This record gives sequence, structure tokens and C-alpha cells, in this order.
Amino acid sequence: MTATLIWIVVALVAVGLYLSWTAGRLDRLHARIDATRAALDAQLVRRASVTQELATSGVLDPAASIVLYEAAHAARQAEEEQREVAESELSQALRAVFAEPDQVEAVREAPGGESAAHELTETVRRVPMARRFHNDAVGAARRLRQHRKVRWFRLAGHAPFPMAFEMDDEPPAALVDRAA
Repeated sequence: MTATLIWIVVALVAVGLYLSWTAGRLDRLHARIDATRAALDAQLVRRASVTQELATSGVLDPAASIVLYEAAHAARQAEEEQREVAESELSQALRAVFAEPDQVEAVREAPGGESAAHELTETVRRVPMARRFHNDAVGAARRLRQHRKVRWFRLAGHAPFPMAFEMDDEPPAALVDRAA
């Protein structure tokens, strides 16, 4: 009788430790999601800021400046539920303006254009990486939250279900090809 009781206590302690470890792992994943989302937000804001600076610098033709400025402004001002769409539209505007290598060269040759083009190139390269890191963290948390033990024992607590950030983040080929 005592041996059975000891085994039951040992089994309960083992299960408790395992559930505690799983809850800790889930908590770390949620913290990682928060960190990667903050990094993604920083890259998106930087991309919009650099785009606005370039649009107002006088380096681009007026039509391209207006298109880029309005798309960047919309991305910076978008509410959270519209952010993915606004960021995708900024990506599309960047691709439209920098579709041809000639446009990139014209920007680089203008006074101050080389540094502006370089900074824009860096930001459009970092956005897909930041989004990929964020979505990888979201995927890991989602996979763990789908396990029965997490659902049955409510190990996620009141944390909202993690959502991936889906947007068109393909950089303008003419801009990144030249820098590569």
C-alpha cells in the first residue's frame, strides 16, 4: 500500500514538473513573440520613415514622391487591424517606383541620394527577415498551444492566440540587386 502511494506521488510530481516546464516554455515563446514583434514594428517604422525622407528629399520625380509619401504615411498611421494591408501597399509602391534600375541609379546620382538609397536598401532587406523571425516564433507557439496537455491544463493562461504578420514584403528587385 505505501509503495503504491509513493509511486502515485512520484508520478504526480513528475507530471507536475513536466507541465510546469511546458508552461515555462510556452511563456518563453510568448516573450519571444513580443520581442520579435517589437523588432518587426521597429523595422516597419524605419522603412516608412526612410521612405518618407526619400520622398520629401527632392531626389525623386514629383509623381513618385507623392506615391511613396502617401503609402509610407498610410503605413505609419494604420490601425493595427489595417497594418498588414498598409505595409503591403508600401511594398507595392516601393516596387512600382524602383521597378527599373535606371530609377535607382538616378536616385544614387542625385546629391545625398547614395546614402538615402543605401539606407532604403538596408531597411527593405531587414523587413522580410524581421517578419520571418516573428512568424517563426508565432508558429512555434501555435504548435505548442495545439497540444492537448496545453489545452486541457490551460497552460497558456489568458494569453491571446498568437497571430502571424502576413504582408507583401518583397523588396524592389532593382534596389536590392544592385546592392548585392
